[in-house]
Amino acid sequence: MTIIGVISDTHSILRPEVEKAFTGCDQILHAGDVGTPTVLDRLKHIAPVTAVRGNMDYGRWSNHLPVTDMVQVEGFFFYVLHDLYRLDLDPVAAGIHVVVHGHTHRPDIQEKGGVTYLNPGSAGHRRSTYPVSVAKVRIEKGSFRSRIVTFDV
Repeated sequence: MTIIGVISDTHSILRPEVEKAFTGCDQILHAGDVGTPTVLDRLKHIAPVTAVRGNMDYGRWSNHLPVTDMVQVEGFFFYVLHDLYRLDLDPVAAGIHVVVHGHTHRPDIQEKGGVTYLNPGSAGHRRSTYPVSVAKVRIEKGSFRSRIVTFDV
């Protein structure tokens, strides 16, 4: 079994509740708007991190972050980007299983054409009535299941 922590829109905030929820994860995917490199450094103490640059990531520290990234975990392909409206490929044709995105701060899991679209919501600032949240993907026996984890903060 493999557990992937999925996070977005931290905006320089990494809550202890998130760190606790990600304890035991094998990989962490950050879909942008990280805010500061300290967030990534702290996440790397939990598990290996793949992060992309969001529209609010500025400065030299963020220049090394790609705009998109592809990660393969146990035969499943995860395409990570910040803003779903900037999706630059056909996930079905590319063989992608999960498109990880953020930007809206709204947690959501949808399936379209055999592809899961996963927005973990915002782990940083609360926006509107949306909860502070992350997601976890559990891969086991050749299949995966995604779920949103919310926090009362």
